Amino acid sequence: METIQVRFLGSGDAFGSGGRLQTCICIKATISTFLVDCGASSLIALRRFGLAPNDIEMILLTHLHGDHFGGIPFFVLDAQLISKRSRPLVIAGPPGTQRRVREAMEIFFPGSSQIQQRFALDIQELAFERPQSLGGVNVTAYCVQHPAGDPSLALRMECKGKIITYTGDTEWTETLLKASRGADLLIAEAYFFEKQVKYHLDFQTLMAHLDELQPKRLIVTHMSEDMLARCEKIPCECAEDGKLIEV
Repeated sequence: METIQVRFLGSGDAFGSGGRLQTCICIKATISTFLVDCGASSLIALRRFGLAPNDIEMILLTHLHGDHFGGIPFFVLDAQLISKRSRPLVIAGPPGTQRRVREAMEIFFPGSSQIQQRFALDIQELAFERPQSLGGVNVTAYCVQHPAGDPSLALRMECKGKIITYTGDTEWTETLLKASRGADLLIAEAYFFEKQVKYHLDFQTLMAHLDELQPKRLIVTHMSEDMLARCEKIPCECAEDGKLIEV
């Protein structure tokens, strides 16, 4: 069975804890190379770790906070002016994505959303709990608990017989069980070690539900300074910027 490469281009939170870049995960298989989330620093991360923006075929978004989708205006403008993109780009996220991407582009670069790109830009909105084939990847979106102006998602991505689930930002919710069960890799937020903050997942709560989630492999990410100080002692893998694994 084909292996899939997962590279954490950005593993940080919204506040630069630990000097980490904002959320951006690159998943590469023979059938597709795509990003999961595209925080404001994502274009920097791509170039820092030697990935060409034009190799990215699709960007999947869990929610519409700046540290998860704020890199989209920069990515699209780079595609038009610097990388001279010609191949289509798909951006898919929760309901509201089309409007919020246009608004973000206009705030950061007025007039940019009205430019006719030299490439096809297809912005789609994912329906809840309905598998959708995007670029050969079967994507299922699950609604989670994290207010962002529009719904927030956990994503279950099936590609070449492998299942990768990312919780996005959320407090504990039962929908994570459906999104995660049997996943070859679960990438989960662990913002604090044991402090419970509304709309975020802490490590102890995650561990309490691990037997129910049943992933084959777990990597935690989106950590505050509180969690980063404990990475060497906790009983699971931690993401870091540039970390590359195979699934």
